[in-house]
This record gives sequence, C-alpha cells and structure tokens, in this order.
Amino acid sequence: MTAVLVIEGLAIILLGVLVVGLLRSNADILRALHDLGVREVSTVPTGGAVAPRARASNGGVTDVSGLSLAGSAIHVGVTGTRHSTMLAFLSTGCSACVGLWEGLGARDLLSELSEVRLVVVTKSRDAESQSRLSQLVPDGITLVQSTEAWESYGVPVSPYFVLVDGSVDAVVGEGSAGSWAQVASLLGQAVADTEADRSGQADDGFVADAALRRAGIGPGHSSLYPETAPGRGEA
Repeated sequence: MTAVLVIEGLAIILLGVLVVGLLRSNADILRALHDLGVREVSTVPTGGAVAPRARASNGGVTDVSGLSLAGSAIHVGVTGTRHSTMLAFLSTGCSACVGLWEGLGARDLLSELSEVRLVVVTKSRDAESQSRLSQLVPDGITLVQSTEAWESYGVPVSPYFVLVDGSVDAVVGEGSAGSWAQVASLLGQAVADTEADRSGQADDGFVADAALRRAGIGPGHSSLYPETAPGRGEA
C-alpha cells in the first residue's frame, strides 16, 4: 500500500513539473512573438469562411479616418458615395492574414474587385509593426491605420471583411475569409443578394430613398415637410 502511495505521489509531482514546463514554454513563445511585432493571434481557420454575424441595418456604417503608412492623416469616404467599398481588416500580427497580405498585389484580385473600392484597414500605428507593413503593402493599395474603425464596425476577428454600399449607407455583406477567392465569393453573394432585395423593394420606394440620400436629404429633412400655403387646407 505504501509503495502505491509513493508511486502516485511521484506521478503527481511529475505531472506538476510537466504542466509548469508547458506554461513556461508557452510564455517564452508569446514573448518571442511579441518581440517580433506579433501582437494578435487570429482564431479564424484559414481553410474556410466564417458565417457573417447579424448587424443592424444602420449600425456602424461610417467613413474611415486614420493614418497612412507614411504617418499622414487620411480620410476615406465610405458613406454617401455611388460605389461600394470593401473594407479588409488585416493585421501584421495575424497568422491567418499572411496569404491575404501576399495576394494584395495580384492582378486577378484587382480584377475581381474592379467595381468595388478596396481599402485595407489595420489597427493604429502603436498596435502594428510599421516595418512589416512597409513590406506587405504594395503600391496602389489604400491603407488606413485606425483602431477606431475596427471598433466602429465591431470587427470580431481578423481577417474580416465588410462590404458597404455607399449609395444607401448600409453594410450589404460581411464575414471572415482565409483567401481572396473566398472574399470574391463573399462579395459576389452579397452583391447578388443586394440586387435581389432592391428588385423586390423597388415598388416600396427603395430607389427613391437611395436617390434622396445621395442628395443629402434624409428622414426629417425640412424639404420633405413644406409649409402649407396661405389659404390652402382650409374648409
């Protein structure tokens, strides 16, 4: 009996030593990644897209402001435009973003997004490796560094993509993807769904509402409630 207790005690001690060793090893790895500029590890699988989350029709649709790679102020108009904007939320510390960064300069990517403006949004300068960004961002790609944009659009993970239709100031598609092929699929489905919705709502004034919004006339605008002319409206 004594021998059994001794063996169990030794086993417990060995397990404890093993756990401590694993924790220490994990801490060393995280410290090394931090020293390399890696501040975030994505939990999004690289093999498939994550289903988009629910979003209120008028929630979190704003223009994007921040700093460029050179450190100058930059503002990208997303709302009130006649085109759509694909916001690609990427990070230098995101392992699942590597292939997406590498594919930014591909011609087939740009052709897929020919009718949509692509804007890459990273977190602010203090949360990203600037030297790494200078290597990753090719010429011709609009980059905005803004943690505020991540918060405004409620980005849950990276990489994450949000398609905004500027003509109606609404998010028409969003989700996570591990490749540009998946992004193109997400884009195509969102555009198809939007066109179907517009077709079904045309009789309800959807097109007219969009035209008024582009003209700067929204709900409550004074021009929608003209004063009654004198002598009219009286019995």
